[in-house]
Amino acid sequence: MADTLEFNEIYQEVKGSMNDGRLRLSRQGVIFKNSKTGKVDNIQASELAEGVWRRVALGHGLKLLTKNGHVYKYDGFRESEFDKLSDFFKAHYCLELAEKDLCVKGWNWGTVRFGGQLLSFDIGEQPVFEIPLSNVSQCTTGKNEVTLEFHQNDDAEVSLMEVRFYVPPTQEDGVDPVEAFAQNVLSKADVIQATGDAICIFRELQCLTPRGRYDIRIYPTFLHLHGKTFDYKIPYTTVLRLFLLPHKDQRQMFFVISLDPPIKQGQTRYHFLILLFSKDEDISLTLNMNEEEVEKRFEGRLTKNMSGSLYEMVSRVMKALVNRKITVPGNFQGHSGAQCITCSYKASSGLLYPLERGFIYVHKPPVHIRFDEISFVNFARGTTTTRSFDFEIETKQGTQYTFSSIEREEYGKLFDFVNAKKLNIKNRGLKEGMKQSYDEYADSDEDQHDAYLERMKEEGKIREENANDSSDGSGEETDESFNPGEEDDDVAEEFDSNASASSSSGDGDSDRDDKKPAKKAKIVKDRKPRKKQPESKKGKDPNAPKRPMSAYMLWLNASREKIKSDHPGISITDLSKKAGELWKAMSKEKKEEWDRKAEDARRDYEKAMKEYSKGDSHRGERSKKKKKKQEKLVKGKGDKKGTTSKSASSKSPAKGMSDSFKSKEFVSSDESSSAESKKEDSEDEGAASPPPSSEDSASGSD
Repeated sequence: MADTLEFNEIYQEVKGSMNDGRLRLSRQGVIFKNSKTGKVDNIQASELAEGVWRRVALGHGLKLLTKNGHVYKYDGFRESEFDKLSDFFKAHYCLELAEKDLCVKGWNWGTVRFGGQLLSFDIGEQPVFEIPLSNVSQCTTGKNEVTLEFHQNDDAEVSLMEVRFYVPPTQEDGVDPVEAFAQNVLSKADVIQATGDAICIFRELQCLTPRGRYDIRIYPTFLHLHGKTFDYKIPYTTVLRLFLLPHKDQRQMFFVISLDPPIKQGQTRYHFLILLFSKDEDISLTLNMNEEEVEKRFEGRLTKNMSGSLYEMVSRVMKALVNRKITVPGNFQGHSGAQCITCSYKASSGLLYPLERGFIYVHKPPVHIRFDEISFVNFARGTTTTRSFDFEIETKQGTQYTFSSIEREEYGKLFDFVNAKKLNIKNRGLKEGMKQSYDEYADSDEDQHDAYLERMKEEGKIREENANDSSDGSGEETDESFNPGEEDDDVAEEFDSNASASSSSGDGDSDRDDKKPAKKAKIVKDRKPRKKQPESKKGKDPNAPKRPMSAYMLWLNASREKIKSDHPGISITDLSKKAGELWKAMSKEKKEEWDRKAEDARRDYEKAMKEYSKGDSHRGERSKKKKKKQEKLVKGKGDKKGTTSKSASSKSPAKGMSDSFKSKEFVSSDESSSAESKKEDSEDEGAASPPPSSEDSASGSD
């Protein structure tokens, strides 16, 4: 048998990545040379404890375990090479090359075994997967649960970052299986250990993300957050930026720590650590170091004894340890004089800070956008009201951030800031504030159809039409109350003494008397179109079918109580804003369901309107017949009155102008003659009264 075996194109698994190279087996041991880096791994034959042959993704693999607990994995073998390797191990290493296939049942429950530096999850006697404990960076425990976090592998395209194990409770007294599991992991894992004393400790600091109150212990190389439920150890190397931001109320301060990679809590990732301080809270701090060590390590940036505001002490210590600058707001000032803008992002209210080199939004969820990654910004009208507007930011990667419900008074200041930073504005127009150019950016998203905005516009038009209808109905009532008075005046003029005199007088009447009736007729002609115009618009019929509601209004009526219960004490204005944001964020499938309901309501309305219009046409025909009948009666009475007045004027002698103005006698004789004529009319159906009766009545009255 040969003393050596050589294999080309063999892959060694190191921290989840596969490194190709050459593998050589000799009497002295196993040697692997990385073809990329030239690094050589040498395993002495005396150190080998076990060899396992198994089928893997790249064909077949060889796993070697050493006596000191190290594990080496090599993949890329062919199935035919098993016999050759097995014989070599027996002859030179005195080991039996065991065959153990991986379990591929797909079960997620089994047994965990700890062997040296390896955690093996087995089902029966077959392993499912193995985890080198040297790759574990954090181990946290919960109720019946253990979470393992791993170091990030920059060489691999995809890295495993977290695994969670459920540990069922057992009946054994005095032994907690969760703690036992965690201790086995921590004894072999590369976990940050809090060795030595902390430089300083800040007690019970209010933390917004992750939410809660935490004790912060400052160590030389990492930051330890200790809470009632969770502990976090944050290496200073993961801190990207530090921000110190004043709250809008000028009484609180935000201290923001940007992290990469983020800290984890279950499935949640926190890229920002946000602390909230009160400006009135002071502290006296003493570092757990002697003065010489403080001077040597921090070079005058910190002293052993310090005092001042709590937020100043925390930011000063963090700046010295992380060795990064603290970013504060620049020269931007909003409408109220604050260095931030109140707005909403993803249905949560917060503060947007325009910085010298970017924007940062706090606090839920925190967002930091640098100017160099912004493609363009956009000013758009608010979806629920015209008193506010939206500020949209789109990055070069295509990610869009929309900060909504910004007061319109902030527009000028924000526009000036964006313009001064030379950011690309998508809908650049006249910069004369909201008074004139608000509509310039109101319809800025013309290239993208906003169905929700179209619905809101349509509902606004419907509300305007309803308001116009109600105003027209009230105007019609005033016209109707005014019209009868005018009509009575016109009828009275026919029986007036002046009217009869002017009709009986010939060319001898003065021009002034001729002009008066003409003026009156002209006034009547001018008024009639104005009076009759609203007649075309009838008042609302209470029996008429109601207009159908849109999909949004149907959804709002169904969801109003739920929104109130989720946000107790919410005002009507805030409720409408919240509803608009929820509707805008709703999925297309859910909106289609309400669209179908709105369509059904519209069909029902059209059907009801058809039935209502049929009944309305019958009512219209009856009213027209009644109106014609009334017009005939009025016309017949007018003809009778005209004949009686003419006969009276022809029989009466022309005694001069003084006789024509005997109004009392003339009216009384006229009334008596008209009374007699009415009696004869009733007997003779429309025959004119004889002249002698009117003459006798006139002489009798004289």
